[in-house]
Amino acid sequence: MINITLPDNSVREFEAGITGMGIAEAISNRLAKEVLSVSVNGEVWDLTRPIETDASVKLFTWEDREGKETFWHSSAHLMAEAIEAFYPGTKFGIGPCVETGFYYDIDLPDGQQLTDKDLEMLEKKMLEFSRERHSMVRSSISKEEALKMFTDKGDNLKTELIGELQDGTITLYNQGAFTDLCRGPHLPDTGYIKAVKLTAIAGAYWRGDEKRKMLTRVYGVSFPKQKMLEEYLVMIEEAKKRDHRKVGREMELFAFSESVGLGLPLWLPKGTQLRSRLEEFLKKIQKDFGYEQVMTPHIGDVNLYKTSGHYEKYGKDSFQVIKTPAEGEEYMLKPMNCPHHCEIYKIKPRSYKDLPVRFAEFGTVYRYEQSGELHGLTRVRGFTQDDAHLFCRPDQLKEEFKKVIDIVFIIFKALDFKDYKAQISLRDPNKPEKYIGSSENWDKAESAIVEACEEKGLKTFTVLGEAAFYGPKLDFMVRDALGRSWQLGTIQVDYNLPERFQLEYIGSDDKRHRPVMIHRAPFGSMERFVAVLIEHTAGKFPLWLTPEQAVVLPISEKFNDYAHVVSDMLNFSDIRTVVDDRNEKIGRKIRDNELKRVPYLLVVGEKEEETRTVAVRRQGEGDKGSMTIDEFAAFINDEVKKQLTGLYN
Repeated sequence: MINITLPDNSVREFEAGITGMGIAEAISNRLAKEVLSVSVNGEVWDLTRPIETDASVKLFTWEDREGKETFWHSSAHLMAEAIEAFYPGTKFGIGPCVETGFYYDIDLPDGQQLTDKDLEMLEKKMLEFSRERHSMVRSSISKEEALKMFTDKGDNLKTELIGELQDGTITLYNQGAFTDLCRGPHLPDTGYIKAVKLTAIAGAYWRGDEKRKMLTRVYGVSFPKQKMLEEYLVMIEEAKKRDHRKVGREMELFAFSESVGLGLPLWLPKGTQLRSRLEEFLKKIQKDFGYEQVMTPHIGDVNLYKTSGHYEKYGKDSFQVIKTPAEGEEYMLKPMNCPHHCEIYKIKPRSYKDLPVRFAEFGTVYRYEQSGELHGLTRVRGFTQDDAHLFCRPDQLKEEFKKVIDIVFIIFKALDFKDYKAQISLRDPNKPEKYIGSSENWDKAESAIVEACEEKGLKTFTVLGEAAFYGPKLDFMVRDALGRSWQLGTIQVDYNLPERFQLEYIGSDDKRHRPVMIHRAPFGSMERFVAVLIEHTAGKFPLWLTPEQAVVLPISEKFNDYAHVVSDMLNFSDIRTVVDDRNEKIGRKIRDNELKRVPYLLVVGEKEEETRTVAVRRQGEGDKGSMTIDEFAAFINDEVKKQLTGLYN
């Protein structure tokens, strides 16, 4: 018999060889119908894989991220089986799950190409295989046998991957007539997959290398119920309407120019107003919490980033080194702000009484992204981080960490992000080479984050392998109005950079000590945050934030002068107001300005000019009646005040 420890710390005895499915069946019939995969001592397994020794076990359903990942990974294999049925001789690269759905990179035989019309054919074949309920069977294979198998098949993509694997660790999965190299986990059989939609075809260089062959990447999504797929498709249509690239163009917030360069956004006047208002909002909060603003250059000596470790870890993702006319002098476009802030800390001696020191900067950094990876504001080559670095004593660490959590909560409240989760991202214990610093410092940093979250009463989940290379972190995962998950806001504890930069303070014992460093960026990057905010609100920003709060619409040219009087008076009262005095019919003006998401539309004509009033329309709500100019100004200022009151509670 073996002991199985469940998430509630209860222990149950089972025969050795029990499977995850067997455990689910022992708990309840309903769970057995819903379970998709199982965690055994922290590693996600197939439900059919035998458990031979005592273990801590957690069962995953569709409601769990791990359950969805297993479902979508299996769906990628089902799609590959369908592709091979129609296109024998196809070579298969990798087929992982992604945030929503899955993809497979493939190399079709004889130069064939997939078109959008082929996707429906593949979907039907996938559902046909699903109805046949092919078991997904895991088996081990030696490296020699695996190489022979895929060499005989003519799949050089797989043989390349196998060549990098260690003998004794290689596994295959088979369903129906399809066998693939894979470490799993997978569903028990293909019958779990009830609804499928193949969503896109794209090009992708093999292993992300522009010098390698261009493969075909097929994207898809799948669900255990048809109704879920139908709901997803409705959401996708709504997402298209909210696409920040579309809305940003309509609202004239930002643009891109090939002449300027790929992935380098141009902030237009209205977008700059929006971004500046976000920055001023955070600067005020930071001032209240004792931060000091700093500014650092856009480039730095390459040795600065070698000291920090960024050159070693991110050199290939950075722009090329900038050589100057001076021999041996090399610079880089700044990939991170933290090395610069470390140097600011070192400018003068620090006492234990000086700590904590909190430096904040809206610092622009640069990372090279392949052109195929660029996407609007969410994936760019130059972006501005709302960065801050706190230098504190070890005894101050938890309190400072908790204060940063408070700042994140203030921002989420002001911008109406109500649905979020907190992810504690720790190192991968099996890959120590990914990280810098001692195990002792990592242990202290990880413990500090866990304890701070517990003391704040924050509900968290833990993911191994998601830490930064220099320290663990707390990531806030926000769900937008469409239920999509975005990573916004991160807080990181770092014992390593203070060591690398030899940062010190004089303690109460008159001895030299290392400070602890906290990295934090509540917005993440201004570009990505604005993109998420656009899609969350569909461009209908909170009144305090929106670039234009009101637009005055004269019903004819005869009332243009009065419209400008109204605008001037409102702007004097700090109401951001513009005039649409185009020679267009009033209906057209209303439609155009609603498309621009201006919250309040003020129609003026003969009656309004005589009574010194405005006819008020609210975006999406229609007529709100007549108000004097002063009444409308007071009304707007009161609404803004209500939105910003109580944020610190």
